[in-house]
Amino acid sequence: MSHQAPESLPRVTLPQIHAWAREGRRLVMTTAYDAPTARIADAAGVDMILVGDSVGNVCLGFENTLPVSMAMMNHHLEAVARTRPRALLLADMPYLSFHLSVEDTLRNAGGFLQRGAAGVKLEGGAKRLPMIHALLDAEIPVMGHLGLTPQSLNPMGGYKVQGRARADALALLEDAHRLQEAGCFARVLEGIPADLAARITETLHIPTIGIGAGPACSGQVLVFHDILGLTPDPGPKFVRRYAQGFQDLRNALAIWAEDVRAGAFPDARESYTLPEAVRSAVAQWNP
Repeated sequence: MSHQAPESLPRVTLPQIHAWAREGRRLVMTTAYDAPTARIADAAGVDMILVGDSVGNVCLGFENTLPVSMAMMNHHLEAVARTRPRALLLADMPYLSFHLSVEDTLRNAGGFLQRGAAGVKLEGGAKRLPMIHALLDAEIPVMGHLGLTPQSLNPMGGYKVQGRARADALALLEDAHRLQEAGCFARVLEGIPADLAARITETLHIPTIGIGAGPACSGQVLVFHDILGLTPDPGPKFVRRYAQGFQDLRNALAIWAEDVRAGAFPDARESYTLPEAVRSAVAQWNP
């Protein structure tokens, strides 16, 4: 089987995402918050890159996503967009960016598209339908997000699996179909039982992207830093680490620090030299 480098392939589009889902190809999405992480994710060949409001937890030191502002999101989106990724680029609508009015919602989401995003993701079910309708009327593609929605951690009582009770499971099924009817091109299912996610997926004709929602979803998303083990804590149950980035990078920096203290770095390999004539003149100069 031949493999093309991601940069040699055409950019991923929404119709391509839907075509892959219809073909049964599992979709791959991860987060990126700056140019280096975007370049790594795109070179790995992911289908979608999300500039997530998880930047608050992962990069900015917040305990949750609620303090993340539009200014912060715009800053990180612009950094990712400058890399011109092949992957479909999406941006998270942060808390209060789509809660106050349709006008605010359109202004904020439109700003994302002007900065290079191909669509937006927003949390919530039926109560967000007026905002979703307005966004779609403005030709702004929308990915929904149901289940464990981090912006709702206070009414949920923390980061807890959702949809285990009968009424809650049926409400999630209903919300998933209402988002589909509204015109969302996909939806994230987070922190719900795998069999509920499977039922949602099989009854929809748009793709589902799971995170802590089992293997039956149309695709999967994990935070970049969780995949590569860049955080010191093990993370939630649904995370599988494919590298020990925090430990490996810490060890590399510790070795470098030892070399600096021992006088072993830099040496001739990392140093520049003067031309002979200049070196002689410098050596003969006296203050």
